[in-house]
Amino acid sequence: MNCVFVQLRCKPGKTYEVADKIHEREIVSELYSTSGNFDLMMKIYIPEGDDVGMFINDNILDIEGIERSLTTLTFKTF
Repeated sequence: MNCVFVQLRCKPGKTYEVADKIHEREIVSELYSTSGNFDLMMKIYIPEGDDVGMFINDNILDIEGIERSLTTLTFKTF
């Protein structure tokens, strides 16, 4: 499994709706509201061999209310 962190910027007033839709899909390990340039941050485990970009595009970015995303790939846990 590949661990990635995805941050989302939502349209004004849509953060909680977006979070609810993500939660309903049961694909994230952890989901947080955050301060700063992004509204939400999630930790996702993507199956080995799956295309990370395609997985995020097909399972997250099709949710209405998302304006922008930032994906951080991880390599090693200490």
